[in-house]
Amino acid sequence: MIELMGIALVVGALWVVGSIVGLMFKLVFGLIGGVFHLLAGAVGLFIGGLVMLLVLPLIALSLLPVFLPALILFGLIWAVVHFARRPTTTSVAR
Repeated sequence: MIELMGIALVVGALWVVGSIVGLMFKLVFGLIGGVFHLLAGAVGLFIGGLVMLLVLPLIALSLLPVFLPALILFGLIWAVVHFARRPTTTSVAR
């Protein structure tokens, strides 16, 4: 019975040591993976921003025929309001 208890203690101790080693590996590789994940996300945002800078003007130009009537209407309203205003009079202090 003492031998069985000794074997159980040795197996249990090896299991605890193996669990701690596995925990350390998981922690270290998780931290390293997190750092690489953040780096890849930052690079992805940078490349995505550059692509958007190149693509958005093309999208705006392609949508210009859709928005042209509204732009002309807003421009006409702005011109009417702008020319309908009287110039402001400034009072000269003496």
